[in-house]
Parts: sequence; structure tokens; C-alpha cells
Amino acid sequence: MQQATKQPAVLLVHDYYQVPGGEDVVVANEKHLLETHGHAAALYARRNEEISRMGALEKIRSALGMFFSIRTYREVRRSIRENRISLVHVHNTLPLIGPAVYYAALREGVPVVQTVHNFRLLCPNALFYRDGHICEDCVKKGLHCAVKHRCYRGSRLQTVLCVLSTRLHRALKTYSRLHYITLTDFNRQKLLALEQIPPENVSVKPNFVEPSETIVPYAARENQVVYIGRLDALKGIRLLLEAWARYERSGGGMKLIICGTGPEEAWCREYLTREKLKQAELRGFVPNSAARALMGQSKALILPTQWYEGFPMTIVEAFSAATPVICSDLGNAGSLISDGVTGFKFPADSAEQLAQTLNRLQHAESVSEGALKTYQENFTAEANYRQLMAIYSKAMQKSGERNKPSCG
Repeated sequence: MQQATKQPAVLLVHDYYQVPGGEDVVVANEKHLLETHGHAAALYARRNEEISRMGALEKIRSALGMFFSIRTYREVRRSIRENRISLVHVHNTLPLIGPAVYYAALREGVPVVQTVHNFRLLCPNALFYRDGHICEDCVKKGLHCAVKHRCYRGSRLQTVLCVLSTRLHRALKTYSRLHYITLTDFNRQKLLALEQIPPENVSVKPNFVEPSETIVPYAARENQVVYIGRLDALKGIRLLLEAWARYERSGGGMKLIICGTGPEEAWCREYLTREKLKQAELRGFVPNSAARALMGQSKALILPTQWYEGFPMTIVEAFSAATPVICSDLGNAGSLISDGVTGFKFPADSAEQLAQTLNRLQHAESVSEGALKTYQENFTAEANYRQLMAIYSKAMQKSGERNKPSCG
């Protein structure tokens, strides 16, 4: 009787943020996905909240870990041996894990796959956004620009450490020895600005979401659109309300439901009152399950983002509900939308164009169908697993070739 092929064991590595975010969800989802398909999936994790419990000496040692952490190196090597790991898959490493994780894996002869959730390797604040505008100074002029603006955690000292660590590992060509997953092709092109990274080592694999519980026929939906996200300037909430004022005054009949909280909430309330907007409603925080149900009842999700974004999960959640997305033509978010096929795009700086784009929803049944088809082909768990295995296989094959003894 033929034995089933044993699936490679994977070590997932993640430094959890103090405020839980999308990356944490992705790590949990991928771990579950791997285990569902028969992989042993171990987790090496640190949590940023550890810093608040550290004494002065520990904090200094932790800061130096941005260059090389002896603790990380030893613990990861031990975990690889104990769990018989075939591949290390890294998500976030800062500030507590650091680049030592790469050297631990490579020392054990195990390939490393790094998911690139943001722009940290090129931009110390990871956003390409500063002082209310897109900023790529560190790519065009050098990493020293970040020190001037205190771009890492608002601290000049911490920014200096981040910049020096990045420069050191660029000089050591650490980043050239890894395999990468970027979430969009836009992100891939940005990453390849770091010339030491071989293009063949960078694969595009988006995140996935579970399917929507029900699909509401487009013609049967409420006459409404929805915004779901933080009420923040970089998310474009001001531009959205300015566009909505134009839409209402032009006789548009839909309703706008805004779900979320944030620093612009007071401004939003004042603006709605001052402009006497009757068809816009602030609902505050809405749990994910309720937000997804609301998307499925709406004509469109609106994402007027003013920065490059990481990977907006709300877009894929909307697709899973056959809901078109109206999105600014910017960065990762814009790259996920095919205009007239899965949604509609508008220039990121134009409230007038956004207002006009809302009228395109009058005949969007085919776009609704296109959004659902795109989800089914690209963003399901099974599609994601196939993509992930192809990336893992390539990384392990290259690692095996590198580790073969030379003949002579």
C-alpha cells in the first residue's frame, strides 16, 4: 500500500503588534489553512506588549535585536530542529524578532519565505505616507530622510536604529537570500526597487477570505453604498463626504452608510450637519460579521484611500459578496480593481470624479457578477493554498540546489 506523501512542516514567524491588525488575522488564517491540508505548522511569536514590561537593560538589548538578536537566533534554530521544519515563513519581525530569524533558518539549511505586508524594507514608517501626502523620499534620496522626519514610531532614536539596521542588512545582502510574497503586483514592483532582490524570488499571492454566507441579487439590494474603515484623512473620508455633498445636490438618490471610528469622526459629524446632508449616516464601529452582511446588501463598497494601502481585506470581502468596489486609482487598492469589471476607479484627488462615478452603479449587474467571479478564481482558501504551495515548492527546490554538495 502506497503511503501518503508527508506535507512539509512550516514554521510561521510573527511579531504581534500592540494593536491587533490585519497581519495578525492573516497569520492565523494561514496557520489554519496549512493545518487543514495536513501540514505541521509551528508558530514562533513575540508580542510588542512585552516591551512595556521590560527594564532599561532589556530595552537596550531589545533595540539591538533590530540588528541581530541572539535570543531569536537560538530559539528559532531550536524550533526548526525540534519541529523538523522544512520551510520558515516570516510575516512581521519588528521590533523584537529582527533579521536574526533569517540567519537562523539559513544556518539550518531551511529556506525562508517573507510575506511583504507593507513597505518597511524601503520606507522606515512602512507606509510611503508622511505629513498628509505620499512620500517616497527614502527610495529616491536615501534612508537618511526618515531620520529627519522621525518616521519610525515617531522617535528619532528608534528611526536611526531602524535605518542603520536596514543599511547593515542591505550591505550584508541579507535580503537577496530570501523568497518573497507580495500581496499585489504593485507591491512587487515597489519591492524590486531594492535591486539586490532577484525578481525570480518575488511571487504575488493575495490574502484570502471565507465566502459570504449569502449572495443577494444585485437588483434586490438596498439603494445604498457603504464605507467601512477608519475615519482618517489618509483613508480619504473627507474626500468621500465632499463627493457625497456633490452627489446629493445633483439629485442622487442613494444612501451612504459610514462604518468606523477614528480621528476624523468629529469633523465628519460637523460636516454632515453644516452641509445638511440627509442621505449619509455615521454608524460607528460595526463588527466584521455585520459589516460583511451590510456589504452584501449594498450597491457598492467605497474605498477613497489616499495612500498606497497594504492589502485592503474589505475589497476581497466585497468581491465575495458580489459587491462592486468604487476605489481611488492608487496603490495596492487600485491595483485590485479592474474598472468596469469588478468595480470602478476614480482619480484619488478628485471629489468631482468620485461623485460622477457613483452614477455608474445604475447599470452594474455585470460588475457584481465580475466581482464574485474574481473572488472565486483568486481569493478563496483553496486558490490561496495552491498558490502558497507553488511558492513553497520553488523556495525548497532552490534551497536544495544551493545546499547540494559540490562535485570535484
